[in-house]
Amino acid sequence: MNVTVTWLRSWAYLFAFLAWTIFASVGMLPLLVRRSWTLVAIRTWVGGIMVLARVIARIDCRVVGREHIPSGPCIIAAQHQASYETYRVFLEIERPVLVLKRELTWIPIIGWYMARGGLVPIDRSAGAGAMRKMLRAAEAALARGDQIVLFPEGTRVLPGVYRAYQPGIAALYSYCKVPVIPMALNSGVLWGKTRILKRPGTIVMKFLPALPERLGKQEMLDTLRARIEGADLTN
Repeated sequence: MNVTVTWLRSWAYLFAFLAWTIFASVGMLPLLVRRSWTLVAIRTWVGGIMVLARVIARIDCRVVGREHIPSGPCIIAAQHQASYETYRVFLEIERPVLVLKRELTWIPIIGWYMARGGLVPIDRSAGAGAMRKMLRAAEAALARGDQIVLFPEGTRVLPGVYRAYQPGIAALYSYCKVPVIPMALNSGVLWGKTRILKRPGTIVMKFLPALPERLGKQEMLDTLRARIEGADLTN
């Protein structure tokens, strides 16, 4: 596709995204009364984003390996390359609880949905205190039957860039004793980390078999990275 057309579509998507977000977030404020209603609101908003991405930016999504996601509590250890996957997981996971940086809850109105929807906010400057808070919040969520979604790298990382996994995923694996499901993707190729330009194509998200139980910390981190980075996203 012509580069100029791609840029025009990207800008059109951005304005449509902002308009839809304002309309949906304000219009569905009454649904914040209950968490189950809030999840309906979030999924409605995300569904609109997916339509805008497909129709305007010509970006679709192919999800593979849903059969590896248990119906009960689990931890999804997801690769993180763009904002796209933070939206899409709400359509693919029954009861998602995202572990994300605390600052996101400060976004006007949107932060209210995050809080009511079960976001686990982490103050990344708080050290061991933040780890203890995350473990307690995760334990409570898993006891309710939720699925924790955690990005082991702690931030968006472009394809081909190395960033060490944060200790939180190993702590959750050891402490919570539930299946840890790796998730690989390629969103950074089309969606980008922060760029406006959206390249047309198909984003692939692939859920992989659960990690073995009772691995040591470093063995667990090495196995998780090998599974994610070695995933074949072509089938």
